[in-house]
Amino acid sequence: MSLMGQWRRNRGDIFLYWAAVLMAVAMGCSWWAESGRAQSLENERGPLPTLEITPGNVRAFRTAVLRFRTVGSPVGDERVAMLRAEIERSLAFSSIVLPLEHDAYLASEQSAPLNEEHRLDCDSWKQSGADALLEGELRREDGRLRADLRVWDIARCQEFKTGRLTADRDDLAQLGRIIADEAVEALTGTRGVAASEIAFISDRTGRRELYVAAADGRDQRPATHSDTLKLAPEWVPDGRAILYVAYGGLQPGFFLTSRSKQVSPGPILGHVMPGLPKYRGRFDPTGEELAMVTSVDGAAEIFRVKRRGVGIRRLTNNPSIDISPSWSPDGREIVFVSDRSGSPQLYLMDRDGGNIRRLTYTGAYNASPAWSPDGRWIAYETRVRGQFDLWLIDPSGQINFPIVENSRSDEAPTWSPDGRKIAFSSRRRGRYDLYVMDWNGENLQRLTQRSGENIQPDWGPRMR
Repeated sequence: MSLMGQWRRNRGDIFLYWAAVLMAVAMGCSWWAESGRAQSLENERGPLPTLEITPGNVRAFRTAVLRFRTVGSPVGDERVAMLRAEIERSLAFSSIVLPLEHDAYLASEQSAPLNEEHRLDCDSWKQSGADALLEGELRREDGRLRADLRVWDIARCQEFKTGRLTADRDDLAQLGRIIADEAVEALTGTRGVAASEIAFISDRTGRRELYVAAADGRDQRPATHSDTLKLAPEWVPDGRAILYVAYGGLQPGFFLTSRSKQVSPGPILGHVMPGLPKYRGRFDPTGEELAMVTSVDGAAEIFRVKRRGVGIRRLTNNPSIDISPSWSPDGREIVFVSDRSGSPQLYLMDRDGGNIRRLTYTGAYNASPAWSPDGRWIAYETRVRGQFDLWLIDPSGQINFPIVENSRSDEAPTWSPDGRKIAFSSRRRGRYDLYVMDWNGENLQRLTQRSGENIQPDWGPRMR
């Protein structure tokens, strides 16, 4: 099969791995003749400790969402109802701050004026089962919508937080998501992610294009329109652009699709190592450098390069296949995939390529590592009985356990910005769709429901 055919057939880091293998063969590399090395490995350390996840341990805050008052020019009852529904839907997506059912309300569901001192009927809300309450005002201002909000702690009967947000007049959905994220932050100390987005690859139109969707799977729309094959989306950390790999000819290269006037779309780093394929690029936390996978000296290797194309540094130098880099949140380390031990395993190295050490010792095929935002975990996929399951391992390698197991493949994990959720691609319905779940495997939700294969999700940063 041709290299292009292999790329079209495979998905995630699986096809990146095999594409690199085929490239190495084409360049006359002889190590692949030792195919017997890729046999299943025994656990070289003996049994590792496991972490038991018990469902229901995470407390959910029940929150009453009142109807926002309109101030000034009429906004319309229907739009007010739509905003409330959007807030509640986005809270439910958080899995930790859940909307209180309206039938449970024992007090008025209408927000009080925020510019007046008033005493909330906290006793009634306690009896309703509410832990918190969200109320607000909505008005038109300079052609936009402005929302003023207040979050109450019902147990203490005092304000948690007040705030003011604005959005485009016709974007009630995004305004509702942002309000919900503010409420999640007030109650948990960590901002929610309903207003963030997920980039992914889909061939639903017959061509493999880059798509973007809201975190809960709504508002799916294409971000590219061309006949070239697209792969490996990667958000710029500030959210202003998405990097992806495209085949413009025989060799894949890097391209940007812009989401801001400050970033120019089109090819980038074309002058860096010209003539060599670029399989994957991953930004460091600052967005100023990339870990880049290319094929050189007969094998796929990882390099570090400045975003403007200078300061190239080789990080790996081994006749094996080294791919799939993922930066630690502090930018000091990189986890990557290498078959230098005989089969694809996870390895760690410092940002300068030093101190390389093996991380995974269980499983004969481990791939697609993704470092959690807090640095505590690395999610990855591992092959089990011909399919892939998602596991978590801590950077020390001492704790390693499955978070989701299914008879169909689950692949390409990516973390939400708050570290509470993981999106991934799965064949559990016969073709690849995107799913999202809590980091412990609970609250599974399917994001894509259309035809075609939907693969390689990458969760973007928080957006206000």
